[in-house]
Amino acid sequence: MTEHASKGKKKWRMEAPHPFVILFTVIIIMAIATYLIPAGEYDRVENEDGRSYVVDGSYHPIDAESAGILPVFEAVHKGMVQSAPIIFFIFIVGGAFNVFRESNAIEGAFGSISTKLEGKEMYLIPIVMLFFGLGGAAIGMFEESLPFILIMIPLAIMMGFDSLVGTGMVLVGVASGFTAAFMNPFTIGVAQGIAEVPIFSGMGLRVIFWFIYMTVAILYVLRYAHKIRKNPEASLMYEEDKKRNIRVDLIKEHTLTKKQIATLLILVATLIALGFGVIEFKWYITEISALFLIMALIIGLVNGKGINGTAASFVRGCEELVVGALVVGFAYGALVILQESSTIDTILYGISGMVSQLPSSFAAIGMYVMQCLLNIIVTSGSGQAALSMPIMTPLSDLLGVSRQTSVLAFQMGDGLTNIFTPTSGLLLAALAMAGISFAKWFKWVWPLILIQFILGAIFVTIAHVFVWPA
Repeated sequence: MTEHASKGKKKWRMEAPHPFVILFTVIIIMAIATYLIPAGEYDRVENEDGRSYVVDGSYHPIDAESAGILPVFEAVHKGMVQSAPIIFFIFIVGGAFNVFRESNAIEGAFGSISTKLEGKEMYLIPIVMLFFGLGGAAIGMFEESLPFILIMIPLAIMMGFDSLVGTGMVLVGVASGFTAAFMNPFTIGVAQGIAEVPIFSGMGLRVIFWFIYMTVAILYVLRYAHKIRKNPEASLMYEEDKKRNIRVDLIKEHTLTKKQIATLLILVATLIALGFGVIEFKWYITEISALFLIMALIIGLVNGKGINGTAASFVRGCEELVVGALVVGFAYGALVILQESSTIDTILYGISGMVSQLPSSFAAIGMYVMQCLLNIIVTSGSGQAALSMPIMTPLSDLLGVSRQTSVLAFQMGDGLTNIFTPTSGLLLAALAMAGISFAKWFKWVWPLILIQFILGAIFVTIAHVFVWPA
């Protein structure tokens, strides 16, 4: 009986809630809040560019209905309709980059590099981290980098390092680039679109911040790698790495082909065209989407996929981003509740009143800290932008903080905790692939996260005080 009972019992395991569950819970909380928060609104004016601004001191109470049961569910559809341009932008970019990814150009590049670094193994770390850092900064690469952990761990161990170095080259590299991005369409593109500032404007300053951020990350991994090279037993993963069955052929089976070289050149040309179009012609979401579609078509044809094969590859990329794209719609749903009940301006009024007595530089730092905390709950970059920027944009107007600075605070706060928080499904997936426990990863990476947090605060302050004063 005891044996039978024990077999019938399921072992309880805590699961991280699905992003849709988190955001629908936020919608419900917002609906409840409409019964507790009085309705009110600010007057708004448009400048010569058509950009809407909140008029400071114009807040006044109004009559409005609180959210009912049906509007809670209606908010999801309304949110998706409102955010449709951003949702389909994410689908198009994701589909296009899947066509690139299926060319295996990245694997070929790493296979070619690894054979040319014998005796110069330490050079591998900055090369790999800069590659992934550029991917995170320019095209929003993150989850696409995870399969390369399986390549970099055996390569790192073969070269006298450990699995933390192999994993860090990928995760720290891509996350640092993603955090200090200068042209990430999923974070900067979405956030600047919501904040009504030119897409990818301020790129020069962001490139400088990216270079500093990446330099610190690379030095951190290099310092640990040098320590392990001198004394392998100092590795946090020493016992685990001894048990690994390293497959050398996993790396050496990849070599760069002529088609893959052409594919990489097409990607570089696309990024150059993107930067030129944004700066010279003020390209926005529609033009950028068209550029990525052209890139996908050319890459597909160059790699012999044909029209149908390219389309199928594009669709597979869209399928992978269904959750990430629709998260934006759910996030907008929460804002629909606040907008229709006219409570969003009351929240702005309350927050601005609390911090209005502080110097505006502290307000900018406050935005940054808030975004860091919010990313623990909403780990999707585009979802966090959709949830927070509609509130941060008018708040920055009220507090004397430039909208560019509020976007910078968002992007730095959004990326910082991606490889640190246990609520990040991507991090947990990466650690499972690497065979590294969260506790050991946490112990290894937390000093770097602290350093990068301080760097982010410095960047936001510099931008606010010296570069983009309101």
